[in-house]
Amino acid sequence: MTLWTRDAAVAATGGASDRDWSATGVSIDTRTLAPGDLFVALSAARDGHDFVADALARGAAAALVSRRPENVPADAPLLLVPDVLQALRALARAARTRFAGRLVAVTGSVGKTGSKEMLRTALGAQGKVHAADRSFNNHWGVPLTLARMPPTSDFAVVEIGMNAPGEIAPLAELARPHVALVTTVAAVHLAAFEDVRGIAREKAAIFAGLEPGGTAVVNRDIETYPILLASARRAGARPVRFGATGRPEFRLAEVKVGTASTCVEAIAHGRPFFFRLAAPGRHLAMNALGILAAVEALGGDIARAAIALAAWQAPEGRGARWTVRLGPGGLDGAITLIDESYNANPAAMRAALEVFARQQPEHGQGRVSRGRRVAFLGDMLELGPRERELHAGLAPAIGPETIVHCAGPRMRALHDALPPAARGEWFEDAAAMAARARRLLDAGDIAMVKGSYGSRVGQVVEAIKRLGEARPAEAIPDGPEE
Repeated sequence: MTLWTRDAAVAATGGASDRDWSATGVSIDTRTLAPGDLFVALSAARDGHDFVADALARGAAAALVSRRPENVPADAPLLLVPDVLQALRALARAARTRFAGRLVAVTGSVGKTGSKEMLRTALGAQGKVHAADRSFNNHWGVPLTLARMPPTSDFAVVEIGMNAPGEIAPLAELARPHVALVTTVAAVHLAAFEDVRGIAREKAAIFAGLEPGGTAVVNRDIETYPILLASARRAGARPVRFGATGRPEFRLAEVKVGTASTCVEAIAHGRPFFFRLAAPGRHLAMNALGILAAVEALGGDIARAAIALAAWQAPEGRGARWTVRLGPGGLDGAITLIDESYNANPAAMRAALEVFARQQPEHGQGRVSRGRRVAFLGDMLELGPRERELHAGLAPAIGPETIVHCAGPRMRALHDALPPAARGEWFEDAAAMAARARRLLDAGDIAMVKGSYGSRVGQVVEAIKRLGEARPAEAIPDGPEE
């Protein structure tokens, strides 16, 4: 399906293009570019203009540029604009204007990407859903998500993030959501904010972009709930609350977390209902409740959405599970790997550790007679002057019979705070930890890797996968544990 014609792109951006073309997609990366994409030559760590020739050689329909690259033929299909990022934003505005479906925007200190994927799953049974394949939630990611949005989609899901004050409102105003969901507010990005209240005010700025008559879905249980509620009302939004305390429209009544699933009893507008997630975690149950509130606000059927959520799987780097089979055909047993390597902050770390403490290793498989829970933790970044305190403060969250290996200068504070039975090894960085992973694991173990993306603990994930044959773990139907 054609996404952008030459004439539509010219009209949207005010640019110039002397050749006719049409594009079926939009790309900013030649490594993932598909034939027929419009290549957008953004300048970030590298100047995208250096890759225009390669993009065209790979089958790009045209390239959005601010100058003609020297190595590109004179007859190349180019869309010339004064500023590439501003032109991408213009494409996003035009895409949003022609979109006739319903759009939901998601933000929060924890759970944005997982909630985006939950929404994709919950809405997928009720229409065509557009959402970014990755965590595209920043100043170029949101415009890219919108510019890629097919006008025929029934629903669109846009993830909005921030690192500093003033970033969310412009992106929300670009997306113009019908529903805005704030998953939670926690001590994240404290290097840029004075306190959690400041973070809450920034997250609440998403309501400024709501369409008239829009709905603000807010977490009733968090300390900064009054800030979110007041901001929603100032924006003229209809507030819908979810949580386990007070009298929210969507109330969490009971959660039973098993080793591989979560069973939830909830009440919506006074009516009880039940649903199941094929992943463990009370925090996931809370996120799912917010998702169902958003689905209803979008005009969807929450019963069908709740059934669909049983098929939701945690995204890569955010709880995805792998089985690493050791030896030929798994003859030497297996290691279970939980990949939480994409992001970390104190709230998310505690939630992940709570789930990890419930996992049951396999005994009698390896050199060590009893299987173990082994956590590989990397630095949590952007926490400001309290970073050492916040790292050390994770020690009480470590479950029994868990070994914790730490990497990075900040995680040294946790390493020093751990009791001797839980204290593993400390490494200067993730690369050193990854090099040692083979010696720190055995058949029957369950390993979890978690840290901020900038701590590069993804290297540890890859090192563990290389210990054998890695494949996505199959969902295990288990009875929930009290």
